[in-house]
Amino acid sequence: MLSGKIAVITGAGRGIGRAIALQFTQNGAKVVVNYRNSIAQVEELLDEIKNAGGEAIAVQADISKEAQVKGLIESAVKHFGRLDILVNNAGITKDNLLMRMSEEDFNSVLDINLKGTFLCMKYASSVMLKQRSGKIINISSVVGITGNAGQANYAASKAGVIGLTKAVARELASRGITVNAVAPGFIETDMTVHLPDKVKEASIVGIPLKRFGTAKEIAGTVSFLASDSANYITGQVIQVDGGMVM
Repeated sequence: MLSGKIAVITGAGRGIGRAIALQFTQNGAKVVVNYRNSIAQVEELLDEIKNAGGEAIAVQADISKEAQVKGLIESAVKHFGRLDILVNNAGITKDNLLMRMSEEDFNSVLDINLKGTFLCMKYASSVMLKQRSGKIINISSVVGITGNAGQANYAASKAGVIGLTKAVARELASRGITVNAVAPGFIETDMTVHLPDKVKEASIVGIPLKRFGTAKEIAGTVSFLASDSANYITGQVIQVDGGMVM
């Protein structure tokens, strides 16, 4: 499905990014695992990939810093010779009510979630344009569609990712590059596992499928968008949310 493809996945040390890296390598891709801090988790992931017969390297980079993003993409191309797929998965949350949210917390979330996505697309697309091919998949969120109390910064960043996805999809389409977004709903990750049972139960009430999704289910959708089966799909936002937003 992705045999011989080269992919960069940001924020791939844990959660959804980790699941995408594993899915990609199982499907035959060679992966550049980007991380900022989680070196122990990344080394464990690389071992798992290699033990399963896959190929991956790790590159540390803070995607909110332009020079580091440039270095990330250059490292990928230097090691593997090309770049076929970019998955912008890295993201952070710093939730608070609007009146209590600091400017620093607002800026830091937009710097990683939105500016980081922009920077990665900028440098990856410069490689893909020369190849006249490529797939870019951005991880947004249903919160970027509906909004959510206490997440003004996160919702703004993820809504921005959707607008960015559509704008860049129009820019790059003539060169054979597709750009799409995946908007997860409630997904079982390190962040949600610690939620109180009452919060989980209240959330599930609004999900027609009556459960949280899994990181593997997000990875499956991303893998499809990265494959040749999705060659005629661009500028789309696919909600993987159990029917929560429809």
